[in-house]
Amino acid sequence: MIIAVADSTVIIHILRQYSPALVWINTLDQPVGVTPITWLEVMDGAGNKKAQEQAENLLRQFEMTYLTSADFDWAMRAMKQHRLRHGSHTMDCLIASVSQRLQLPLYTHNLKDMRRPLRNQLPIYPY
Repeated sequence: MIIAVADSTVIIHILRQYSPALVWINTLDQPVGVTPITWLEVMDGAGNKKAQEQAENLLRQFEMTYLTSADFDWAMRAMKQHRLRHGSHTMDCLIASVSQRLQLPLYTHNLKDMRRPLRNQLPIYPY
């Protein structure tokens, strides 16, 4: 069972060897989940075969946490409510929906954008 959900920014920072992200991942003693949205975003950013293999190896360290139809419904409501006023993004709403459904913290470097769809419903932590 996972204890939190990690956003794409966390995975990307680990791949880039960003010190705070490396410290964070080395403190984990229980599994953290990623969504297929995060998997797709990270793999989309891999510029060559070696980078793709590194990304895939890192992503395997996290538990894949799939979205449900209820997650999509929640994300659509969050998008409708926050898109025009706050500029919420589709993928952020989808990733946040899993955290909301499971009532688990969300780890991200993208605090501003993730706080909008979650509207203080759940803890959002920088790693």
